[in-house]
Amino acid sequence: MLLTEYRLDLVVQALRKILPLEHPADTSLRYFFLQERLGSNERALVAETVFGVLRHRMFLEYACQLTPSARATPRRMALAYWMRFGGYNLRELEPNLKKDESKWLGDVKAIKLDELPLALRAELPEWLIEKMRGTMSDEEILTTGHAMQQPAALDLRVNTLLAARDEVLQVLHVDGLDAQPTPWSPIGIRLRGKPALNRHPLFVTGKVEVQDEGSQLLGFLLAPRRNDMVVDFCAGAGGKTLMLGAMMNSQGRLYAFDISEKRLANLKPRLKRSGLSNVHPQLIAHENDQKIKRLAGKIDRVLVDAPCSGLGTLRRNPDLKFRQSPQSVAELTQKQSAILAAASKLLKPGGRLVYATCSLLHEENRAIVDAFLAAHPDFVLRPAAEILAKQLIALDTGVCLQLSPQLHGTDGFFAAVMERTQTVPAI
Repeated sequence: MLLTEYRLDLVVQALRKILPLEHPADTSLRYFFLQERLGSNERALVAETVFGVLRHRMFLEYACQLTPSARATPRRMALAYWMRFGGYNLRELEPNLKKDESKWLGDVKAIKLDELPLALRAELPEWLIEKMRGTMSDEEILTTGHAMQQPAALDLRVNTLLAARDEVLQVLHVDGLDAQPTPWSPIGIRLRGKPALNRHPLFVTGKVEVQDEGSQLLGFLLAPRRNDMVVDFCAGAGGKTLMLGAMMNSQGRLYAFDISEKRLANLKPRLKRSGLSNVHPQLIAHENDQKIKRLAGKIDRVLVDAPCSGLGTLRRNPDLKFRQSPQSVAELTQKQSAILAAASKLLKPGGRLVYATCSLLHEENRAIVDAFLAAHPDFVLRPAAEILAKQLIALDTGVCLQLSPQLHGTDGFFAAVMERTQTVPAI
């Protein structure tokens, strides 16, 4: 795309609003687009550059300060991104450059990544690298960082209540979309590029939903049966709820709990499209709400997709690595422990509990599970690979499910499957 002064100015304006990170980057960008009437080419350039700058922010800030007394301004960040990662050369950028910027950009191009510290090469803050070193080598951290710098694919989940995957694939191919079956989820489809689907007949009629393949696999770990009583404890906008409802063939009873009225409101139109009649959204005040307590010992399956740092989703949300901190992670682990303990009380003997996060950090994942099991001898850990194998999913990442973009092409996910073995203790 031709870079004009107008387009450069738009990108600079957008970065000025977003780089302070007072709000999630996707939310700030959405508001920016509402305020500015832009053509599709300009919107694409702004979005790609903003998220590219966020993915490579640490390197770009370093590169912007190669010149003495220079600062990492939104303008310099954009130019450095286009030069180093955006596929533009100096000749294409030159008409928009100020004095001395040409020489500086030449220096940016010449930076040798392998001579930089690990944090700059991996594009991960030092505090996060120190936490990851508890379970990863520096080489693994670098590989993870590189994978997180790539944009995520667009994954769809087929609503098996209304359609089959082969049928949906055929429609997508006829419409000229590059669509392939996902390698692990038997109901997933991966699209190349970022086609707009919100008006596509398959989406409008509820036959597909956007959902990362890793998230889909959580449903297969829970594996609800048709007439079960099931709880999605942290339902959010309901992506996994809708999958569970379809797996139950719209039978049984499926509760979608969440503390956010706004998130549950976002579930309503999706629920209407899905054709499901067994889903019951419930607004709760906290994890010990009376609505939860009255179901104690009555539930067959509980999914706890816990509030977490989201550091497994950096391909989609690169700003999270700057918006999280050791303090916020510590606060989250307290919430995770409390939520898991409260959710476990719902299960009847023999019931299944799946604890999941989209985090890379041991302290949000296995550490939470191990502490829970130590405090709850009536629960045992079940091998995730065996549960998936029974559903013809040949994916073995150990006792717990641990997914990463570099190994599995998904977001970073963790999940542990636990089962209640003894009589339910009194609350």
